Amino acid sequence: MKSMQSNQARKRAVNLTLNEDLVSQAKGMTTNLSGVVEQLLSDYVVKQNNARQEKLHNADAAAQAWNAFNERSGSFADEHSTL
Repeated sequence: MKSMQSNQARKRAVNLTLNEDLVSQAKGMTTNLSGVVEQLLSDYVVKQNNARQEKLHNADAAAQAWNAFNERSGSFADEHSTL
């Protein structure tokens, strides 16, 4: 996934609580654990933002479809209204 974060962004130390054995294994696989975690976090953020946008798009499409149906057919409650 394409990262939306700039490599020039300011960095700061953070505290995380992670499985010690997992961290130890990962350190044996990379010399830049922070970089790997940052990339994974960036990918996660992009994926979550895409999912949120898709959910909003689907809700908007459903609302538009309902409004179109309502324009064609009217409200189900119209025949029972006393107004």
